[in-house]
Amino acid sequence: MVLTVAGTQNALAGLRRWQLERDDESDPGGRIYKDSAGTIYHSVTRILSATAPEQQQEALRKWLERPNSEGDRALAAERGTLMHSHAEYLLKTANKLVRNTANRRGLWRTGTDGLERAPKAITAWGLEKAIQGAPSPSWSASGYARGLRHWIAQNITAIHAVEFSVHSQHGFAGSADGLLDIAGTLSVVDWKSTKKSAHACMDTVLEGYRCQAAAYVLGLKERTGIEVDQAAIVLARRTGAPSVTLVRGQELRDAEQRFLERCSRYFSDICSTA
Repeated sequence: MVLTVAGTQNALAGLRRWQLERDDESDPGGRIYKDSAGTIYHSVTRILSATAPEQQQEALRKWLERPNSEGDRALAAERGTLMHSHAEYLLKTANKLVRNTANRRGLWRTGTDGLERAPKAITAWGLEKAIQGAPSPSWSASGYARGLRHWIAQNITAIHAVEFSVHSQHGFAGSADGLLDIAGTLSVVDWKSTKKSAHACMDTVLEGYRCQAAAYVLGLKERTGIEVDQAAIVLARRTGAPSVTLVRGQELRDAEQRFLERCSRYFSDICSTA
C-alpha cells in the first residue's frame, strides 16, 4: 500500500475509531467482532489465550482455584483500567496541546514514514502541561500510574495515535495503546502492569506480549501501510520505574510470524470442532 502524506495521516486517523461491531452472543466461546459485511474477527488476546502453552494455561487454572482469586482478578483488572486511562488522558491532552501549538506556528515536519512530527521540545512541553493538570488516579493504581507517567515524560518524543484499533485479513482484531516515538523511533506501544517482580512476570507471559504487539504491528501495516520496526512492552509496577522490553528488527519479524502461526492453529482448531 502506497499512500501520500495526507493519505497516511488520514488512514491512521481512521483507526482511532473502532470500526467493528462487538458481538457477545453469537459465539459461546467468547467475544467476536463483525464488520459491515458480516465478516467475523476474533480478538488478539483470545487467540493468544487459546494457543498459550499448556504449562501456562495450567498455571492460570491453578491460580483461579485459589481462595479470593476472583477478587484478585477483579482488582487487577480495575488497576489496569485505571492505569491505562491515566496514560490515555496524558497522551491525548498532550497531543491536543502539541497540535494546537504546532499548527499555530507552522512547526510540523514530515518524516520518511509519512507521519508528521512537531519538534521534540514542543512534545515534552505538552506532556509536562498534561501531567500538571492530570487528575490523580485511585490509590489502587497510583504507584503504577506514577511510574508510567514518569516514563512517558522521559521517553515519548512524538504522539501519532492513542488507542488505535486494527483488524486483519488473517481474522484477528484488537486495540493497541499507542503509536508513539520513543527517543525518536516510531513504535507500537502496549502498557502492562504486574504486582510481581518484572523477571517473574516476563518468564511466564512475555512471549504472549511480544506476539500481541506483533499482531498490532501487522494490523497497522495492513490497514494503513505504515511500517513499524519497533514495539515496546512497558510493564508498570507498583513501585519504581516500569520494566521496558523493546522488540525490534528481526526479533519483531519473528514475533509476527509466530503470531500468524498461532492464528493458523487457532482457526484450524475452530474448524475441527465446528
